[in-house]
Amino acid sequence: MTSEPPANPTSGGRLLVGTAIVLLALNLRAAVGSLGVVLESVRDDLAMSATVGGVLTTLPVLCFAVFGVGSGGAVRRLGLHRSVALLLIMIAAGLALRSLVHDGTLFLFCSVLALAGAAVGNVILPPLVKVHFPDRVAAMSSLYGAALLGGAAISSVTTVPISDTLGGWRAGIGVWAVLAVITLVPWLILSRRDVHRGTGAVDRLSLRDLAHSRLAWAMLLLFAAQSGGAYAQFGWFAEILTDGGVSHRYAGTLLGVVSGVGIPLTLALPWLISRVGDRPYLPWAFGAATAAGWLGVLLAPSTASWLWAVLLGAGGGAFTWTLTMIARRTRTAAGTTALSVAAQGVGYLLAGIGPFGTGVLHDLTGSWTVPIIVLIGISALIPVFGTVVSRSPDLEDTLHARAVR
Repeated sequence: MTSEPPANPTSGGRLLVGTAIVLLALNLRAAVGSLGVVLESVRDDLAMSATVGGVLTTLPVLCFAVFGVGSGGAVRRLGLHRSVALLLIMIAAGLALRSLVHDGTLFLFCSVLALAGAAVGNVILPPLVKVHFPDRVAAMSSLYGAALLGGAAISSVTTVPISDTLGGWRAGIGVWAVLAVITLVPWLILSRRDVHRGTGAVDRLSLRDLAHSRLAWAMLLLFAAQSGGAYAQFGWFAEILTDGGVSHRYAGTLLGVVSGVGIPLTLALPWLISRVGDRPYLPWAFGAATAAGWLGVLLAPSTASWLWAVLLGAGGGAFTWTLTMIARRTRTAAGTTALSVAAQGVGYLLAGIGPFGTGVLHDLTGSWTVPIIVLIGISALIPVFGTVVSRSPDLEDTLHARAVR
């Protein structure tokens, strides 16, 4: 069984598609990053209830799960390039329309439209890299991983200044539709020569097929563990610090540090992977850094809090490593797509328990002690499942071996 050849073998074609992949990744967190910083203004202007506001904060994980799981069939029928063009249209339309509506429910539906496009984008990135850069999987995965983090950080940092300059939150969140439209241009060019999954047996992989794969289960649970901890971190880290005596301004800065640390680490992943190969040292390091960061927050939230932020940011490298391994543990774009759908679709659904459960445990116990201990326990799952992923044979090989038995 051989890998599928790149759809654009020339250097010019690879440069175009590489740039387009990075631009695509920049778009996939804009709907989330741009809203959180102006949510209070949005709620006030649209007379949103606290319940609707709460739904908005949980929409990303829910949409990433629901639409991620359902995207495999559509991608197979449309092809990779046309699927990207369609999802960018969804993102642009959702972001633009929600900046214009004057009703909270319509705002919610427009957000779902944009997030549904982002969910498909999450799933489609690994197979895009597998098809076009089979010899540069780690390097391209690190680039789009950094772009994902960068898109979230840039939209979070610049939305408020844009809003202040252009007259309000509507312009601040609507301007990100322009980025989606710009990104659409190279994908329309690439869609003239689209990439479809093949017609072999692997093309018929379903979630039921993957249910018999030890690798698929390990990848799914690894993705759920690192994403659940990360979204709990994004949602509650600043509040935990302020309750521990850190100022609101400094806590917000430290949350930015958590995201910022992940960018250079993500870019360094190809070098790190080339040094360790398939040995599970990296997931062990990510799990240890995350656990140490949360332990510091638990024992001394206002002492060396910058160090806890750096450690948690370093542990966040598990996200890009996991995405990289989705492509490294499959031989074909079809296998990569199937594993990506399973890991990210179902994984995000389980990951939603992280931020939700952290808040529930805090309400039940009246402190952050129990939630943080649980988060430390979740971080311990990263090396466990990461070890299985590191040492597993390729997905297609395991499924073929099972089929011939």
